[in-house]
Amino acid sequence: MLNQSAVLDRTFQALADPTRRAMIERLGEGPASVSELAKPLKMSLPAVVQHLAVLEAGGLVRSRKQGRVRTCELDIEVLDQVGQWIADRRQITEQRLDRLGTWLAENPEEGER
Repeated sequence: MLNQSAVLDRTFQALADPTRRAMIERLGEGPASVSELAKPLKMSLPAVVQHLAVLEAGGLVRSRKQGRVRTCELDIEVLDQVGQWIADRRQITEQRLDRLGTWLAENPEEGER
């Protein structure tokens, strides 16, 4: 569990920045070179590379180099793990709210206080 927590921490940290989320959205369309990812962004190529390094450290992006071109792609498995973690939290919250709703329905006088 501790290891999973560390992975989630790095992943959420990587997703905390809007530039990195924009890169993730672009990579959702398919692999892209660093230059392609940098094109719509108003920042230097080294800054884009730093953002990609954070995404790679968070496990969200993989890259490979062919010749002089570095191509990046999403790691869907990590996104699935994050989605599952969120879904688990949502289910717990919904169960608690369902129990509260049931209790309030059974004890209407308590809900009026």
